[in-house]
Amino acid sequence: MYKHLFGPVPSRRLGMSLGVDLVPHKVCSLNCIYCECGATTQLTTERKEYVSYDEIIAELYDFFQHNPKPDYITFSGAGEPTLNIHIGRIIEYIKKNYPGIPVAVLTNGTLLSNPQVRKELMLADLILPSLDAADDVAFRKTDRPLKDFSIANYIRGLIDFSKEFTGKIWLEVMILPGYNDDIQNLNLLKEAIVKISPEKVQLNTLDRPGVIENIRAASRIELQNIIDLWQLPNVEIVAASAKRKENQSFRKDIENTIFETISRRPCTLEDLQNILGLHANEINKYLDVLDSEGKLTTYRQERGVFYQIKK
Repeated sequence: MYKHLFGPVPSRRLGMSLGVDLVPHKVCSLNCIYCECGATTQLTTERKEYVSYDEIIAELYDFFQHNPKPDYITFSGAGEPTLNIHIGRIIEYIKKNYPGIPVAVLTNGTLLSNPQVRKELMLADLILPSLDAADDVAFRKTDRPLKDFSIANYIRGLIDFSKEFTGKIWLEVMILPGYNDDIQNLNLLKEAIVKISPEKVQLNTLDRPGVIENIRAASRIELQNIIDLWQLPNVEIVAASAKRKENQSFRKDIENTIFETISRRPCTLEDLQNILGLHANEINKYLDVLDSEGKLTTYRQERGVFYQIKK
């Protein structure tokens, strides 16, 4: 079992994806109300060696000695990967030693205003940044940044990166009704998207209970209404999570183990991590499938959101 690698997981967008987690749970530059990994425990924009370069390289070396090549190597996990000062060196190592395997980086995009961060990501093949708001009020309600963090600098960083980067950019926009779907924010988002000019814009919404109560997923009709409003050529609704079952890397044994575990007693995501020894992101992929099949129900208590089988 690896400490910093997870999967390969059945990613809805990247096929069989080997995850690389560069920060501890949950160090992030945002505290988004919808995060599937839970509330941010260390809210920061400070870059440092959260995980050592040597540890990551040793795990990658061991993985490729014993496993087939994944479709992607993806920097993601339980926090913001660009906070780690070694991300550029690790990408460089991967491109040198495992040529032919594309590298993707899932990032909230907050650090792209830093020229050094942009430089470190240049060897990646695909960057998947997020931008949920272009209006300061919606931004602070939805993504909950540090007090002095500027939405203008955030967007400027994405624009500057898009001008410098030669790979693909797929921009994700998470829509939460009542938080960031007002007409002012949507119009400002469209303006920002045009300036960023990503290859794709992927509209997403809540999969499971968020960090706070009383938030809901946008319906497909609501998401389609946004597409109709924007009238942009490259906007799509992210595919339904049930599609993951069609992925070669989907493991029925893991799905069954999760199903049997929560059939016996309700569990939080943290409980499932401790019981199964799997990364939170990996468990979430299987919870998505169970939920899409109508097999899950949830309830919230002081210790968090509990998952159980729907009777």
